[in-house]
Amino acid sequence: MDELPDHLVWEILGRIRKTVDRNTVSLVCKRLYELDNEHRISLRVGCGLDPANEALASFCNRFPNLTKVEITYSGWMSKLGKQLDDQGLSILSGNCPSLSDLTLSYCTFITDIGLCYLASCSKLSALKLNFTPRITGCGILSLVVGCRNLTILHLIRCLNVNSVEWLEYLGKLETLEDLSIKNCRSIGEGDLIKLGPSWQKLKRLQFEVDANYRYMKVYDRLAVDRWQRQQIPCENMQELSLVNCIISPGRGLACVLGKCQNLEKIHLDLCVGVRDSDIVSLAQKSSNLQSISLRVPSDFSLPLLMNNPLRLTDESLKAIAQNCLMLETVRISFSDGEFPSFSSFTLNGILSVIQNCPVRELALDHVYSFNDVGMEALCSAQHLETLELVRCQEITDEGLQLVSQFPRLSVLRLSKCLGITDDGFKTLVGSFKLNLLAVEDCPQISERAIYGAARSIYFRQDLSWMY
Repeated sequence: MDELPDHLVWEILGRIRKTVDRNTVSLVCKRLYELDNEHRISLRVGCGLDPANEALASFCNRFPNLTKVEITYSGWMSKLGKQLDDQGLSILSGNCPSLSDLTLSYCTFITDIGLCYLASCSKLSALKLNFTPRITGCGILSLVVGCRNLTILHLIRCLNVNSVEWLEYLGKLETLEDLSIKNCRSIGEGDLIKLGPSWQKLKRLQFEVDANYRYMKVYDRLAVDRWQRQQIPCENMQELSLVNCIISPGRGLACVLGKCQNLEKIHLDLCVGVRDSDIVSLAQKSSNLQSISLRVPSDFSLPLLMNNPLRLTDESLKAIAQNCLMLETVRISFSDGEFPSFSSFTLNGILSVIQNCPVRELALDHVYSFNDVGMEALCSAQHLETLELVRCQEITDEGLQLVSQFPRLSVLRLSKCLGITDDGFKTLVGSFKLNLLAVEDCPQISERAIYGAARSIYFRQDLSWMY
């Protein structure tokens, strides 16, 4: 080992992925210990960090070239010792000159003062905060003013971030490429417009609203008639995820949907107000779309939209089928309140996407329009490799037996399907056509019946969802 040049030893250490293995190897000899200290660039610590500030200082001195640090206190209790506090972030910023990626999860002792210390980390380009309840918008602003190279910012359940001056400042910097805001109660859809010029640089946006809190506390701010028309340049957007959002016709986030020319992935989950025209515009612009996930809300009784009933129809799916010829992943779901007669998408609409696009993965949840006829149509799906059916109650044993005729299917997942019994697997048992068969919470399917139906079997039955 002593005769090996440093770069080969670094190569060996770099191939050891597990931290526990890396720590063990570093104790073999003094040379490995020193090289590991110099080569280690990432660190993940949490509840075992006690006393927190002193332990972190020791790690920083031992690993001087750290670029990525994750501090998580998930499951923390007071008996585990005091959490890392603002002074700990002062130690981190003062001893890790190369720090570029920082994640803080469940760090309930950290305040705006700690973020002020981080503002001195000039190389910080990625910051992810998950449930840091003492941090406010002022702390975020102080950080973005100091860290002018920030390209990734994730804020998840930061309940006290109640001002958005930092968002406007980030917009002027035009450096942000990845923004995720989830369940930050005081940040609404309308605030996103403050990004201004940064919309043009943004590649990934995840925005999730705490719907229960929004309707109780800030309902008036989101009235449709108060949205101002905005022109949003977002030609570089590649991934867009919107959850529990209100989409105002022709304004706000609706403008984003029609201007993403390079979009590859989109996820719309319970977004009230999405129209066929929005999806059609999206499909016509996003010819590179590879993945689409739609979870359609069933509650259209909001007073906000009483005079304008909205429902996506086959027009959306047909536009996707005609324009998105690179689409590989399709996920369609209806919320629990959806009734079979009210399904937005018919079988013909769903099949138009399957027949025109090279769909490799199809997931349907609570889609009552998909039945045995749909399963028969999948026999000609030349690209389909993964099929997931959840609460698709119109599929029977006759439809499931057709799976053996699907050209390329290798993974099948069934969950909460009432119409399928043990008889549905007769054509699969012994064929080993499937690499994986997963059956969950289907009351008429036994574990014995699916034995031998795939190379790998997963079975679970919890019928509490029925009662």
